[in-house]
Amino acid sequence: MLKEFKEFAVKGNVLDMAVGIILGVAFGTVVQSLVNDVIMPPVGLALGGVDFSEIAIPVGTGPEGEAVVIGIGLFINAIISFLIVAFAVFMLVRSFNRVKREEEAKEEATPEAPLEPTAEEKLLAEIRDLLKASAG
Repeated sequence: MLKEFKEFAVKGNVLDMAVGIILGVAFGTVVQSLVNDVIMPPVGLALGGVDFSEIAIPVGTGPEGEAVVIGIGLFINAIISFLIVAFAVFMLVRSFNRVKREEEAKEEATPEAPLEPTAEEKLLAEIRDLLKASAG
């Protein structure tokens, strides 16, 4: 069983998947920083400093006297953050796909140079030509 696990763990797809997950988590922190540190400050300024996090619906009092509320404002903030992250990722993927399409178009537009025949192919062509000449 240990041998089977070792074979499974060192297969290329498992390692590729692990690398993908690690890079995905790291990329997530980059995108979150982009949203929180670069995009949200101008958005907050444009909205006049509106903070939805304080919006809540009180539903009662807890057993120790604390207020129990439904945090609608926090949910709105999460939706806005998600939309900004989704848009940023969309723009990144869109740019990547555009560059990829341009590279593919360059490859298709570049005609491939005919390959130089090998020495064996040249010799066979000479034999063919000699046989044609002697038969005709």
